[in-house]
Amino acid sequence: MNPKLQRRVQRYGWDKAAAYYEEFWAAQLRPSVDRLLELAALKPGERVLDVACGTGLVTFRAAKELLPGGEIVGNDISSEMINAAERIGSEKGVTNAAFERIDAESEQNSDTKEFNAALCSLGLMYFPDPAAALCRMRDALRKGGRVVASVWGQRERCGWAEIFPIVDSRVESDVCPMFFRLGTQDLLARTLTEAGFVDVELERIYTVLDYANGDDACGAAFAGGPVALAYARFDDKEKLEAQAEYLDSIEQFRSGDGYQIPGEFVIARGVKAE
Repeated sequence: MNPKLQRRVQRYGWDKAAAYYEEFWAAQLRPSVDRLLELAALKPGERVLDVACGTGLVTFRAAKELLPGGEIVGNDISSEMINAAERIGSEKGVTNAAFERIDAESEQNSDTKEFNAALCSLGLMYFPDPAAALCRMRDALRKGGRVVASVWGQRERCGWAEIFPIVDSRVESDVCPMFFRLGTQDLLARTLTEAGFVDVELERIYTVLDYANGDDACGAAFAGGPVALAYARFDDKEKLEAQAEYLDSIEQFRSGDGYQIPGEFVIARGVKAE
């Protein structure tokens, strides 16, 4: 797929998903966010970059850890995600977080001061060239600064993975042809090393996505996730058919009215050489 087209798909796809993201994903992603922040070991007074920040699930928690005196800058390719993050930040009264819409593969934040740490929570698998994005993060860091990035794990360990072929059988989504690639074996760690980071460490976290009912499971998969742009093109009949097919694909994980769908996060940490 053409990288420019893929970035365009990501931008407008996440614009569609922004209104639903907090509702369907904030609780489900907490184990990954918890561990990412533990590995980042943020300290008061530091400056931090949050790449592909979305609605600020990581940004606002990090902002608290940086007080007093520290600040965080979040960026995302989606205007609607940035708008949501700014609104949520205002509602929370967060004063040490700023947001900017940029393409993290090819653009620098307008604030070019050096950062102590760079974070990227479940964003790298959407980049056509994740190594290029990591190189941008490395360039933004001070010597000795650290990066912590998470991605979804191996396909066979993510029970919701059939969402992609289900959508692609109806309309070419071009979401991310290699979505699960970085979560395979040690490829995320190798990509950090390729981008120039040292002392790279990698770990895997098993998780369960817990949905109270089929509507929530479908809302997360279709409206609030990476296939939102393609899903918006479906007519009502196609939406119902796709939802039914998806629920059938996760039937083995049904528990009463709800679903407990297995998943895996892969998290890696690296350091910019002194």
